[in-house]
Amino acid sequence: MSPKLAEIFQETYRELRPRTPLPPMQLRFYSFVSINNTIRLRQGELYIRVSDLLEGAPEPVLRAIAHILLAKLYRKPIDRAQSARYRRYVASHDVSAKARLVRQMRGRKHIHSARGHYYHLDEIFEDLNRRFFHGLMGRPQLTWSRNHARNRLGHYDPAHNAIVISRVFDHPRVPRYVVEYIVFHEMLHLKHPVKLRGSRRCVHSTEFVAEEKLFPALEDARKFLKHV
Repeated sequence: MSPKLAEIFQETYRELRPRTPLPPMQLRFYSFVSINNTIRLRQGELYIRVSDLLEGAPEPVLRAIAHILLAKLYRKPIDRAQSARYRRYVASHDVSAKARLVRQMRGRKHIHSARGHYYHLDEIFEDLNRRFFHGLMGRPQLTWSRNHARNRLGHYDPAHNAIVISRVFDHPRVPRYVVEYIVFHEMLHLKHPVKLRGSRRCVHSTEFVAEEKLFPALEDARKFLKHV
């Protein structure tokens, strides 16, 4: 246990629950795949794990983590300033870059195949690259998902430079323009990375939204996806 981190959690606990005796704490930095922090209460003892990526964080950030975890556990209001401080830190360029690198090293990305039964994602990517990006976009890894997920159409994973499309769309009843739109949307995520505005992450920037409107079958694709 880090003595300093233990002290921070103990002080934060007393601030949030001044009339309650301080419980024993098992606290350590843990090698999560990405930035993650957890807290559990078991038989009156607190088990706290903080991402080892935050081991060198400034004290105010560690205090923000302690406040957020303890407030969530005991259903107390989370101070907005503390929440904003933590979000700003983890979204900063240096920490984000370190998190992506660690995720590459520790995480395992299941890349199955870009070739589906009906649609080949590599071919679709190259066609979209030529039509909308002058052929200048480097091709990431493309793959159909392992399962027929309906809750996530597709996603771009910057840590592994991979675009994953839900296998539910590799079907003869799905128009090609729908698959093209989903791949195009994820290509825009590759071109327009997430930005930080104040303490908030901007996933779909103004530039992203404007460029997405250039897709000719945008409305038809969105209309089809509403029924999926």
